[in-house]
Amino acid sequence: MGSTDTRAGTGSGAGVKSGSGTGPGASGRGGPEDLAGLEAGLDALDTVETRRAPLRETLVRKVLPPVVAVALVLAVWQLLVWAEVTDAYKLPAPSAVWDSLSEMWLQGTLFGVMWTSVSRALLGFVLALAIGTPLGLLVARVKVVRAAVGPILSGLQSLPSVAWVPPAVLWLGLNDRMMFAVILLGAVPSIANGLVAGVDQVPPLFLRAGRTLGATGLRGAWHIVMPAALPGYLAGLKQGWAFSWRSLMAAEIIASSPELGLGLGQLLENGRNNSDMPGIFLAILLILLVGIAVDLLVFSPLERAVLRRRGLLGRG
Repeated sequence: MGSTDTRAGTGSGAGVKSGSGTGPGASGRGGPEDLAGLEAGLDALDTVETRRAPLRETLVRKVLPPVVAVALVLAVWQLLVWAEVTDAYKLPAPSAVWDSLSEMWLQGTLFGVMWTSVSRALLGFVLALAIGTPLGLLVARVKVVRAAVGPILSGLQSLPSVAWVPPAVLWLGLNDRMMFAVILLGAVPSIANGLVAGVDQVPPLFLRAGRTLGATGLRGAWHIVMPAALPGYLAGLKQGWAFSWRSLMAAEIIASSPELGLGLGQLLENGRNNSDMPGIFLAILLILLVGIAVDLLVFSPLERAVLRRRGLLGRG
């Protein structure tokens, strides 16, 4: 009877225990191996194949659609001109705008005008980044600061940037400092609020794990909070750049002075003063071109890199 009991314990009875996952024998042999195999299978199902798309496919998927859209806009624009839906001085032909562009190119002033505005916007955005990032971390992590400063940041973000131009001119005069002040007042709240939103979405488990590993204070902010809040932070940076660019254009349009040089905003205002509608359209198109170029060359690659690292982007 003793030998019969022994065989029963190591036979069908052991198989039942192993399948149910109870007992030391099951946890030592069958349980962890089966669980590891199941996790490996799920990981294989969730794994997204990442490969770099061929150049032709990239051109068809990413380059061709915007080119077709621009061609359609130009075609509709030209059709409206031919149909004479309004006076010619109100709606110039695309060829007239092209003539204005060619004239600036031949005079050698095109890139100088664009660089005047772009350099101001980039420097102002870098300053806003240096101020808005620590401010956002402080508001997100300190409850007292959040209660005191959070509503002010939200209010400043909703305030039109053009409202800061008159007081900035009176405080600082017609100079680049006034331009940078307007940019900072427009961009810092957006960057800070974007970081606050990203920190609010960080899972508490990450923070507890970081504290357990000794990542507290600045180390925790750098190694735990910032990487986890990166998607929201990037959204805040993108919005901050948009506010920087819009704030600068408002400041250049209102505060025109020979000492400030000729930027895109001044170019737009000069076209209005001279009733030069092709020049106005050209300035608008150049402002739009800079905004699109910064998004395509800077923020879109950053967003794709973040999504790819998180396994949310299938193909490069």
